[in-house]
Amino acid sequence: MTVGTRPSPARRFLKATHDLVFHHVHGGQLIYNACWEDPRIDRELMRLNAKSRVVMITSAGCNALDYLLDGPAEIHAVDVNYRQNAVLELKLALIRRGDFGDLFEFFGIGSHERYKAVYRSIRSGLPASAQEFWDDKISFFDPSSMKKSFYYHGAAGMAAWLLGGALFRAKPNIKNHALCLLDADTLAQQTRVYSLLEPKIWGKLSHWLIRQRMIMTLLGVPAPQIKLIEDHYPGGISAYVKDKLRHVMSELPARENYFWRVYMTGSYTLSCCPNYLREENLATLAERADRVRTHTCTVSQFLKDNPGVYSHFVLLDHQDWLAWHAPEALAEEWELIFANSRPGTRILMRSAGLDLSFVPENVRGRLRFFAEKTTPMHLTDRVGTYGSLHFAEVI
Repeated sequence: MTVGTRPSPARRFLKATHDLVFHHVHGGQLIYNACWEDPRIDRELMRLNAKSRVVMITSAGCNALDYLLDGPAEIHAVDVNYRQNAVLELKLALIRRGDFGDLFEFFGIGSHERYKAVYRSIRSGLPASAQEFWDDKISFFDPSSMKKSFYYHGAAGMAAWLLGGALFRAKPNIKNHALCLLDADTLAQQTRVYSLLEPKIWGKLSHWLIRQRMIMTLLGVPAPQIKLIEDHYPGGISAYVKDKLRHVMSELPARENYFWRVYMTGSYTLSCCPNYLREENLATLAERADRVRTHTCTVSQFLKDNPGVYSHFVLLDHQDWLAWHAPEALAEEWELIFANSRPGTRILMRSAGLDLSFVPENVRGRLRFFAEKTTPMHLTDRVGTYGSLHFAEVI
């Protein structure tokens, strides 16, 4: 949708209905229990250093910790959902505690037999809002629970659990094929396994599930992003997901794809996990943990409350939603970004769309984009579900 175009009454009604459901789901629970953006690409583009001051969307905090390994001066993790910040705060508390075994059991395995005792040992170091959340939800790490893993809790985790459960119950051999794919020795072997697996995945049930708006809502995909895909991708949402999955599973090494592994199996492994879960990085992260600060508010509100000159902004895909739902808020956010930047400030964005149409034209004129870098790098993204990747510098 072109920014500023007013939708028809019928479309406004459908949007309002979906937004009501979306806000009901997202306003009352944890959404993301793992980041769904590839930090390897981010770090190569951003080139953080000791002078970097980063503003980013928190999500589940995995990538904030990844960026921390590059030694920036400060990272401001901003999210309107305090539960997302609570996840990052728990990770930071476990990192400061310095016991790799406990850290990996919590966020690598997704459960811990002594989860209550470990939580009690770090609770006092958490902000009040994180204490409030985890006092109620620390059982997400209970290995005896029905889901058995933190990664099947929260909205996105619930969607993964429902989708996987439905497919595995309908066709039990799918899971065995998926495990063969994850452990393939070569890309050729992996591609062969996926050629056998793909017909088993895509039947009437999976096509029906993908078209359900509630499933997309649980995965954190708002109506504007669904509309972008339906309007611009041949075959709509089903073809989009099918093509993206084939690319990731056939053309990129699955052995290092911890993004898909965690939702397919409910856990990481020591060799296939985010960098904050690698033991060799624990001491560095613990030493730098105080450079990460969480803020529960919008990006705009953060910049109003904390004016300054920031070197990097990582905006994920939230501007897709703003462009369609709240263009005035989008315009305000960009003005605040420019007011708190300098020439050369770097901005990283993703989109469900295939181009830059979600960015207002007057904003594009104040940025220098690097499509020659992002276009080929987008094809190496281990997540593989976004329509496009955009990296820019303030002129």
